[in-house]
Amino acid sequence: MALIEIENLTKAFVMGKETIKALDRISLKIEAGEFVAIVGASGSGKSTLMNILGLLDKPTEGSYRLDEKEAQSLDDDKLSELRNSRIGFVFQSFNLLPRATALRNVEMPLIYSANYTKDYSLERNRKLAIEALNKVKLADRMDHKPNELSGGQRQRVAIARALVNNPKILLADEPTGALDSKTGIEILALFEALNKSGVTVILVTHDPKVAARANRQIFMQDGRILEDRQAKSSEKPHELH
Repeated sequence: MALIEIENLTKAFVMGKETIKALDRISLKIEAGEFVAIVGASGSGKSTLMNILGLLDKPTEGSYRLDEKEAQSLDDDKLSELRNSRIGFVFQSFNLLPRATALRNVEMPLIYSANYTKDYSLERNRKLAIEALNKVKLADRMDHKPNELSGGQRQRVAIARALVNNPKILLADEPTGALDSKTGIEILALFEALNKSGVTVILVTHDPKVAARANRQIFMQDGRILEDRQAKSSEKPHELH
């Protein structure tokens, strides 16, 4: 059974008398341990698909199974619990708490998860947060606030926050969009290393050069999948130009 399986997925929005299909009957499977890039221009449906994969939105029609669970059959509390325990999110704008330290920002998902697990330990949370910051080579900046960090360091904090609950899936929405090219390369290399450690990475981007770092690229247009292909190792670039 695939980690992610969607079938005939449709997401429609009603605008006045017109119905717009952001997703139009798409089907795909993603296995555990893959590094997948979903690629498309603005309006292609890639962000809508990411929101559904991340359990932030529901489809109008079709089926979405995550870890063998039918997402549509779950209530909001169950969706929140599954999202918190199985999925880590990384965004272009970092979304860090400006007045909190890097350590405190990384601890936040553990505080939220205590609502479901009823297991809260300040000492345990600190230990797990430091471990996550170590994974992104930023433990020496754990007492710094976001305005004391570079863009690349802030994105590393965001990645550590996404990893702290040990998710099966890391969803990244344009994670290099706010970074210079050199820092972007470093962040993509970090995603590659995390993927090699066993994390399933799904990266959403408009940039084919960024997508080329993934092992599989899914190209979208007008809410449909145009192409789904595996990258050969020789095709993967070492740098972005």
